[in-house]
Amino acid sequence: MICPHDDLQLEPSAHAQEAGYIWSTPDRRLAATTSSGRNPLAASGQGVGFLKKLTQDASDKLSDTFPGPLVLPDDELAWDPKCAPQSFRAWLNEKERNKPAMTRRTLYVAAVPEITSAVRFMEDWLRPNIGKNGKSTSSEHLASPTSEDIINYLSVFYHGIPVKPFPHELQFIPWSESKKKSAKASGNTNFVGLVAGTDCTRIRTRPSPDGVFQGQLNLNDLLDAAIEMLPDDAYSILLLVDQDMYEDDEDDFSCGRAYGGSRIAVVSTARYNPLLDEFAKIDYAHMWPASHCKSYVDDVCAAGGPQLRERTSKRPVNPSGPLWAAVEAAKGIKEPTTPADRRALWFSKLARTVVHELGHCLGMDHCVYYACVMQAAAGMGEDVRQPPYLCPVCLSKVSHAISCELQARSEAGKGDYIKERYREIANFSESWSQVGLFTGYAAWIRTRLKQLE
Repeated sequence: MICPHDDLQLEPSAHAQEAGYIWSTPDRRLAATTSSGRNPLAASGQGVGFLKKLTQDASDKLSDTFPGPLVLPDDELAWDPKCAPQSFRAWLNEKERNKPAMTRRTLYVAAVPEITSAVRFMEDWLRPNIGKNGKSTSSEHLASPTSEDIINYLSVFYHGIPVKPFPHELQFIPWSESKKKSAKASGNTNFVGLVAGTDCTRIRTRPSPDGVFQGQLNLNDLLDAAIEMLPDDAYSILLLVDQDMYEDDEDDFSCGRAYGGSRIAVVSTARYNPLLDEFAKIDYAHMWPASHCKSYVDDVCAAGGPQLRERTSKRPVNPSGPLWAAVEAAKGIKEPTTPADRRALWFSKLARTVVHELGHCLGMDHCVYYACVMQAAAGMGEDVRQPPYLCPVCLSKVSHAISCELQARSEAGKGDYIKERYREIANFSESWSQVGLFTGYAAWIRTRLKQLE
């Protein structure tokens, strides 16, 4: 039976309270979008009761556009329910934040490194070993998303920041301890070299502990390589790799990491491969935007533990709101079966992660205010449930950084920038209409623009 998604979850799930997550009040959520840290609806001489009602009404109107984080069992906020919030005011006053400047404004994307003939064995690391029904799919292969598609998406998502390909081709070569820049094989398969221009960085390798991939690259070493690669005019750099990654001995895998202060981010495409979706227990019918289907949320919570309580408050869903529009638009997208459609799905999952990691380069912490692309994810299942958009708090940060700090617009000009950005993303998303995430995102934006205009 196909789930009709006829009711939407706009607040954190019942499991959130069991996990200890307390959603911030409407007053605090509205205040978190301002530079003063105060509720923007507050005015001198206002009664407390009147302000409370005004704030609740404003929050209710936003709820079908920016719902709360779901916080399902084993989600990141269920594991870390006390994660500290970062308001716009806190972000604005963060001394370690790198402000965009005309001399350092370019976002560089380094395409996946070439596997040279001397390390041809690394090609086997690209094929997942577990597929449908737990059988080996090492013979199956999809080409990973292109860096050009990533560049195009980043250009609209961070509208106003120039996005360019990194000017040097990268290569994996054998690592030689005795001669750093030599491509001579050393016989040591625990390391490979990553060449960028005249520099070569040693990258540790290991087999994947969960057996999904034959080999993994060490994330910390890749971040070291990214630091060496950073151009002088770069606001930040994103390094893409097709191989699986690990951060330390305790990890099974890691999909990406950013060091915002160092202006670097590294993302692996490996775990987003649709060939792994069944292994990762991805519920295709309830990826975003259908992740907010109330029946689905209730079922997941019920499976996660018996001590759940029904929420006492329930608000009707506006059938014309942005989230509802996204759900309705994505309903018509079927699970991909062709290589082209599966590759498009792969790109949509990767796109969400690259904007998240580069958001850290803009100084943003993980978001706990709303369902948001800047939320942390504890696994692949949670990752695909999260939205592609920035919530009001995180949008206030990005729009200020680009429109005010980089483009020198006034605070009033932020509104124009936000609408320009939305239109660019919608146009891009509509060109990927075979993917539920982008179809839903386009519908969400078009409806949101009607609200703003």
